[in-house]
Parts: sequence; structure tokens; C-alpha cells
Amino acid sequence: MPRNALAALLLLMPVPTAAFAACTAPAPPPASEKPVKPALPQKPACLDAKGGCPGWEAYTYNDGIKAYNAQLGPYRTGAEAYARKLKAYADGSVAYANCEMQSLQ
Repeated sequence: MPRNALAALLLLMPVPTAAFAACTAPAPPPASEKPVKPALPQKPACLDAKGGCPGWEAYTYNDGIKAYNAQLGPYRTGAEAYARKLKAYADGSVAYANCEMQSLQ
């Protein structure tokens, strides 16, 4: 068989595209995007005391709890968004590993 005919025959043969496709590794989400959980306010020692807290200390602690609760909404939104990015990264890692396994066959 002449070389030109053999080359033409090889070009016409179906070739699995996965064998030549490059596997791309996913990039993890930046750690800088991970939201910081708000800190709980310092619990006053008088809260556990038998006599309780003086009014001003109880009100101060209550205001701290209200501020903490107000910060939880934005934190939750950011945490859920970051969790979605982490899940996408994990799914991409599985797809990448499967692609690499296919390239070995």
C-alpha cells in the first residue's frame, strides 16, 4: 500500500477525542474568600451568679447578642456561596481524576 493511501486511511479512521483532550485541573476557591464567622459577645460573669446582672450589664450583653445576630445573615450568605464554590471544586476534581484515568486507557 502506498504511503499516501495509508496516510489518507489513517486520517479517515475515527479517533476517540477523549484520548487527545487535555485534562484541566480545577482551581480551588481562594481562601481569602472564606467568610469569617462573627465572634460571640463576651458573656458577663454575673450572668451565672445567683443575684444576676445589674441592668446596664445585662443591656450591654443583650445589645452584643443583637449585633451578633445581625451579622449572622451576611455571614450565612457568604458561607453558602463559599460552600457552593467548594462543591464545584470537589466536583471538578472528580471530573479531572476521571479524565486522567481515561487518558491512561
